[in-house]
Amino acid sequence: MNEVQFVGLMQEHQAMVHKVCYLYRDSKEDREDLFQEITFQLWKAWPHFKGEAKVTTWMYRIALNTAIAVFRKKRPDIEFPSVMPDMPDEPPNEEHERRQEQLFAALKQLDDTEKAIITLYFEEMSYRQIAEVLGINENNVGVKINRIKHKLQQLIIK
Repeated sequence: MNEVQFVGLMQEHQAMVHKVCYLYRDSKEDREDLFQEITFQLWKAWPHFKGEAKVTTWMYRIALNTAIAVFRKKRPDIEFPSVMPDMPDEPPNEEHERRQEQLFAALKQLDDTEKAIITLYFEEMSYRQIAEVLGINENNVGVKINRIKHKLQQLIIK
């Protein structure tokens, strides 16, 4: 793939990469740094992409692995954002903001694998697609999603 094709691929799927960055980093600057690192890792890995999986599956795998590796190297000070990118614009609503902050606080308490699974689930990927990205059994995905949902409910109720 040449540079022009790679830039086109990144433009087409940048929202996906931004969502991963948003989940693993709190500050705007850290999310931008992570986005650049993921882009660099995708560029380096492209010559090894065999096309055995969909390009988005491959991109998610690289993005999540990079986010987890970078996250482990540098633990951020936790700040809870008030809005998530790519969400529809709504008039300010205190209840909506409160519930959103509760969800983000709960998401931050998940371990790296749980964050990866729930991110892909929020992207409306099928269990099969999630299993491909993470390299786990499809049935295991269903079990883990149910456990994560329950865990999130418990964390939000606290």
